[in-house]
Amino acid sequence: MKKNNIMKTKYIWLLIILLGFTACNDEEDVLLDNNVDTTVEILPALSAGSADFFNYVAIGASFTAGYTDGALFIASQQNSFPSIMAKQFAKAGGGVFTQPMMSDNFGGLAIGGTRIADPRLVFGGAGPLPLEAVIGPVTVSTDLVFNNPTGPFNNMGVPGAKSFHFLSNSYGNIAGVGSFANPYFVRMASSTTATVLGDAIAQAPTFFSLSEVGGNDVLAYAASGGSGVDQAGNLNPATYGSNDITDPNVFAQAFSTMVTTLTSGGAKGVVTNVPNITDLPHFTTVPYNPVPLDAATAGALNQGYAAYNGGLQQALAALTGTGLFTAEEVAKRTISFSAGTGNALVIIDEDLTDLGAINPAFAGIPQYRQATADDLFVLPLSSLIPQGYGTQIPLEDKWALTPEEQTAIQTATDAYNATITSVASANGVALVDLQSVLNQAATAGITFDNYILTADLVFGGLASLDGIHLTARGYALMANKFLEAIDAAYGSNFIASGNVAKANDYNVMYSPGL
Repeated sequence: MKKNNIMKTKYIWLLIILLGFTACNDEEDVLLDNNVDTTVEILPALSAGSADFFNYVAIGASFTAGYTDGALFIASQQNSFPSIMAKQFAKAGGGVFTQPMMSDNFGGLAIGGTRIADPRLVFGGAGPLPLEAVIGPVTVSTDLVFNNPTGPFNNMGVPGAKSFHFLSNSYGNIAGVGSFANPYFVRMASSTTATVLGDAIAQAPTFFSLSEVGGNDVLAYAASGGSGVDQAGNLNPATYGSNDITDPNVFAQAFSTMVTTLTSGGAKGVVTNVPNITDLPHFTTVPYNPVPLDAATAGALNQGYAAYNGGLQQALAALTGTGLFTAEEVAKRTISFSAGTGNALVIIDEDLTDLGAINPAFAGIPQYRQATADDLFVLPLSSLIPQGYGTQIPLEDKWALTPEEQTAIQTATDAYNATITSVASANGVALVDLQSVLNQAATAGITFDNYILTADLVFGGLASLDGIHLTARGYALMANKFLEAIDAAYGSNFIASGNVAKANDYNVMYSPGL
């Protein structure tokens, strides 16, 4: 017995000594002793939280589809933000994610062999150029008559869709292409009377994203310069159908119907608010005063507007004392050019006083003025300024967004976002503040790994060559913002576990030879 006690005491002391040595080593020392690289951060295992990603369905417009560089094509679809998210969802129980793939990497659409939308834009060294200007003519092989893919599709992104279009049972009818139907939805609709929402809910999604709903409801108006006239043709995804701003009450009914329907079966989801679209480079790239002039040209232009300026003075003299036309407005409307840089564009502003309505004698005086820093201009104007647009040729309303038109856009956007916030809260879905993301990119820039993305055209990294839609890297950033919101709402940990998109894996331009 005594011997056994001595042996036990011996082993106890050896154990105490061993524990003492171990206590002198922290976790890092132990890892080093076992040849573990301590420079690698040890991340927690991925958890889906309370979300079920098994059947993820994405509903939305151009961003959801992956539209970029003025077109939709195979590579852009592969880099759509829902596709990027689905790769992370697959690690947390997500299933197969199918998309209505285009037939080529040219972009564009055809119907029965006739082209109805042009191929994508590419970088031409100084700025965006049509693909065919670089590589020559191509055959657009995505044809609505001959090669529509077979659904159902997890990606229900429809370029150009407005809020109420998701509920329309004629939006996928090929007979209405060019008027009331959308060719991109024609390609994926289950029938000619299908709705986007109906085809989405028929898949019984366990998780959904609802993005950019409301964006096209103001973008169509903005892209047409607030004129209701589409300078790019009816098949511009920003301008299917009417270009009017959607009534906020119509939007509210459509958005509420979509969210309540999608959540009715127990699915969880994530929605976004509407960004300030006038922060996009489509509206910020063309300056209000881009015209350089020599003395001779400036003099010729001033001579050309002399009669107009004189008419303003005559109207002022006749209407002085009536309060209907003032010296301040005359100063605002007087046109003047000078030699050198910084000459402002001449625009037609429908909010100026219509002098002919006051007195028929002044009916010939147009509503001209020169632009100020408060005006915005649409990107397609850039190629026309060298041809005299904005100088010899006053700009029609479709080329400019005046402060009054910008206010109309902002008022509608604010109303839409109030609805989105309220409906998201009432239905317990996650909300992504896409408006703040774009605002940050448009001001200080937004950090994404080792890059700072800005809203500058071509070189900012966020917006693609069309100035409206995102680059692949921009969509990857957007996917991560969605994952952040999902983590916050449902207790998943995509961000903390490192299961996110990496900036270096996504480019900012596609090669012409893609």
